[in-house]
Amino acid sequence: MTDTVFANAQLVLPDEVVTGSLQLRDGQIVAIEPGGNVPANAVDCGGDMMMPGLIELHTDNLERHIQPRPKVDWPHASAIIAHDAELAGVGITTVFDAMRVGSVPSGKKGDYKAYARGLASELLELRAKNALRISHFLHLRAEVCSETLVAELSEFTEEDRVGIVSLMDHTPGQRQFRDVSKLAQYVMGKHNLTPAEFDDHVAHLKDLRDRFGADHEAAAVAEAKRFGAVLASHDDTTADHVKTSAAYGIGLAEFPTTVEAAQACHDHGIKVMMGAPNLIRGGSHSGNVAAHELAEMDLLDIVSSDYVPAALLMSAVLLGDLWGDMARGIATVTRAPADAAGLSDRGRLEIGARADLIRVSRIEGTPTVRETWVQGHRVA
Repeated sequence: MTDTVFANAQLVLPDEVVTGSLQLRDGQIVAIEPGGNVPANAVDCGGDMMMPGLIELHTDNLERHIQPRPKVDWPHASAIIAHDAELAGVGITTVFDAMRVGSVPSGKKGDYKAYARGLASELLELRAKNALRISHFLHLRAEVCSETLVAELSEFTEEDRVGIVSLMDHTPGQRQFRDVSKLAQYVMGKHNLTPAEFDDHVAHLKDLRDRFGADHEAAAVAEAKRFGAVLASHDDTTADHVKTSAAYGIGLAEFPTTVEAAQACHDHGIKVMMGAPNLIRGGSHSGNVAAHELAEMDLLDIVSSDYVPAALLMSAVLLGDLWGDMARGIATVTRAPADAAGLSDRGRLEIGARADLIRVSRIEGTPTVRETWVQGHRVA
């Protein structure tokens, strides 16, 4: 294959940003040279940043594509391809697609129905046919407040590219929804419930947690080990929550809701991931701790786009500006998530790494993806 060389770029290396050139061959980075020279046949980046492709550990974006409106089930192949193209376009080259496991078939209007196994099979089939531009893994969101979690997890195997299993507990009155009024605004608005119907919904979920919660947590921990997946917690709120997470062997905390929980995570060696929308908007839509507060306290390690894919790059650059260290900011969406997910072949500009790269300009301060490359091939 012909080598590809990017020159006159601001290279975002693991610990610094330097002017230099980058050479690709056979899907890997084979050379990194400092200096502003532009060799013959090289791509002159004109001072644009070249950085590793972004790594997204938790996004609900695929669910948004398969259900663009309530009660609309969009054709899944089309939805998956559109989701994949959107991520490539905003610089994400590796994604862990979040899918809920754990349904409530006997519940009221607004409860979840099982979908993950079928959707995962469709995604993996498209991947096998080379229909997708970027690298996809599965993130199974194991909802303990449900009826069918164990059965749904049993449908997955070690061959399904399950990279993350997160323990989710959306029982009203604790964790993300300590303030039940916030949950009421969300659920009643989305599913058009009356106050009485919402009260029944809350009572039903609390009953499920009482009956199944402990067994479901244990099953999810065991299944994550079977898959060889990273185990994550979700919405830890207290030091006791984090203590339990550490006992399970959790290494990644998604969206802790308080400073207390984030500090406890660091004390236990658990990496803290926060949502990019929280960071960009200046606070949590659920009234929980602001991501920028954790960043200023050095308690933020990884960023997830959550429900806005374009927010991932924006948040990393924002952090680079906040910390006065662009390499550190970009690491929250490249090196740090790669390490947390056990992906040693990507997330860094270094010799031997996968040539998953993005070229980025800043237009009036806003980062803009010019090109996206996956294993040395341009995909956007």
